[in-house]
This record gives sequence, structure tokens and C-alpha cells, in this order.
Amino acid sequence: MKKTKKSVLKKRISTKKQPRATSRKAVSKGKRKALEVIGKITHYFPKAKAGVMKITKGTLALGDVIHIKGHTTDFKQKVYSIQLDRVPLEKASKGQEIGLRVKSRVRQHDVVYKIS
Repeated sequence: MKKTKKSVLKKRISTKKQPRATSRKAVSKGKRKALEVIGKITHYFPKAKAGVMKITKGTLALGDVIHIKGHTTDFKQKVYSIQLDRVPLEKASKGQEIGLRVKSRVRQHDVVYKIS
């Protein structure tokens, strides 16, 4: 069977990939969680696995869920330990620079979000 020019062109057109949509919207199931920027990481202590965080907005309490995001950092965790000048706290507010136990390495200028 001999292929004609028309059949070859039809085949090329039909197998050509369709262009992909340029905008991508995240599809989530259920309720979407609100993220609020509450501070930035200023220092990390690797032996203690603790980060120092400057709270710039709002409050942070034990049991809150936070999301730490930076250039190479991206994880979520529950807050189990907060300290100010080596004194344990239940709640920290705007303007305080607190010590925060973290499950992974954090870096200076990583942004801390509170998930509510």
C-alpha cells in the first residue's frame, strides 16, 4: 500500500500534541487553609535543632501549625516548644524574638506562615 501525501499530512496533524494551558490553578479537595505570614527565621542552632524567629505580625502559641518556607526549606510542623531567653512560653506575640524547636534545618530569612 502506497502512502500519499494527504494521508501522511493527516497523520502528522492528528498525532501532534495539543498546546498546554499556560495558567495552572491548584485544585484542592475540601476546605483551603489560610496562610498568614507571622515572622522570619534569623538564626539556626544545629545541635539543639532550634531556630530563632522574629515575630513580625500576630501571635504564636503551643499547638499551632506553622509552615516554614525558604529557598531550600519547605515543611510544615506543629509547635511543641517556644522559648524566650531560655524560659518556656505558652504564647509569643509581635515584636518578640523566640527560640523555636524545628524538625528540619532552617535558614536565615526563611518565612514562617501560620496555618489556620
